[in-house]
Amino acid sequence: MSYVERRRFLWVLFLIGVVLIALTASATTLAPLKLADLAQESTAIARLRCLSAHSFWDQGEIWTETRFELVQREKGELPGIVTVRLLGGAMGHLRSHVDEVPTFRTGEEVYLFLWSREGEPYRVLGWSQGTFRVARDAQSGLETVTQDSSRGAIFDPQTRAFRRVAIRRLPVAIFRERLHQALRQENR
Repeated sequence: MSYVERRRFLWVLFLIGVVLIALTASATTLAPLKLADLAQESTAIARLRCLSAHSFWDQGEIWTETRFELVQREKGELPGIVTVRLLGGAMGHLRSHVDEVPTFRTGEEVYLFLWSREGEPYRVLGWSQGTFRVARDAQSGLETVTQDSSRGAIFDPQTRAFRRVAIRRLPVAIFRERLHQALRQENR
């Protein structure tokens, strides 16, 4: 093989590699988790109010730690101030975004399904699937929750198709009732 042929061959391999990396890097596929799955797998579940968030570098990645005030605990032991660490964030002019990783605004309330190991900050189980944003109707005062994953479809490996399985605008009272049913089944 001549020098020109080897060089051409290496360029083709390089371009194939770049295409494969681009395809896999942009594909965030989550397995669908039902409310019962989230309840069972989480180490803690709570209604929280966002206090602040800050991003930082760690081992070449941008991470964001968000501090929350505990409003109502549903499962597990939690301190009054809960720190959640998630991949992505902004450092100066650089921004790191990971599909389906939630971000939070100061003052907003959410129900989070949390997971952690001893000595580590909490993480949101299932990312967008474990994040339920609380909204209050200005006229009626009715509070509802909407799961972050309701914005997109989740891949179901059994049917081999994308489908929407998320909770949208469910009254908080009904959400908590379903959550408590799932927790009771977990304890059986």
